[in-house]
Amino acid sequence: MANPSNDIAIRAHGVVNRFGAQTVHDGIDLEVRRGEVLGIVGGSGTGKSVLLRTLIGLQRPVSGHIEVLDRDILHLREAEQRELDQHFGVLFQDGALFSSLTVAQNIEVPLREHCPMPEALMAQIAATKIAMVGLPEEAGDKFPSQLSGGMRKRSGLARSLALDPEILFLDEPTAGLDPIAAAAFDRLIGDLKASLGLTVVMATHDLDTLFAICDRVAVLVDKKIRIGTLADHLEDPHPWIRAYFHGPRGRAALDGNNQQHSAIDVGSQSLAGLA
Repeated sequence: MANPSNDIAIRAHGVVNRFGAQTVHDGIDLEVRRGEVLGIVGGSGTGKSVLLRTLIGLQRPVSGHIEVLDRDILHLREAEQRELDQHFGVLFQDGALFSSLTVAQNIEVPLREHCPMPEALMAQIAATKIAMVGLPEEAGDKFPSQLSGGMRKRSGLARSLALDPEILFLDEPTAGLDPIAAAAFDRLIGDLKASLGLTVVMATHDLDTLFAICDRVAVLVDKKIRIGTLADHLEDPHPWIRAYFHGPRGRAALDGNNQQHSAIDVGSQSLAGLA
């Protein structure tokens, strides 16, 4: 029989984050299942990015327990933390690329840090990751300032995939993108998750992203967290959750998602009729 713990990529219990007198998270419990896309949403100041930083070890909580891939990240030695770091990738807002390095050189940074190898092999891996995120081959020689916002996001994503991680953390991945570019980025994340078996945790405010690719959604409210499917949250009576999911943008995202599924169903029926 399979060990149930093997199905959990991230487990957090009783996490408290506090800055001075301000408590941001007061006893958060969270489990992220392997192979799922979990979206994290919340109002301004609820600590979406703080929670991401806590889960990857950049922010130490006041109290609580966190396991990532069965490692207690609050009690790791430096060498153990470096080993764990190789198992997850992070895409910060706007890509957070090194401006003095080309796209290919940015992708090579984690390779140089964690697993030194011949230059030719690093260049080959960088080219593979560039292609994987849908960038043209020539993008590898460009600097971040020469790229559009969407291309910078994809370049940052390519760097986060350099070490073939098991978990991908994304901080506002579609922020600043136009609707077409944002939808294309959502499809890319969904395709990568399916093809690579990734576990994805993303902080986002984009309702279209939630409906398009998230299996479950974690909502930060009242310094706590509520986790469920979109259907669960649509039935939640909490005032902020209702305002968020049932407001004009929420209704538009839901209608767009329903229309997309209807089109897929019609297409499937048409193909079945031709068979």
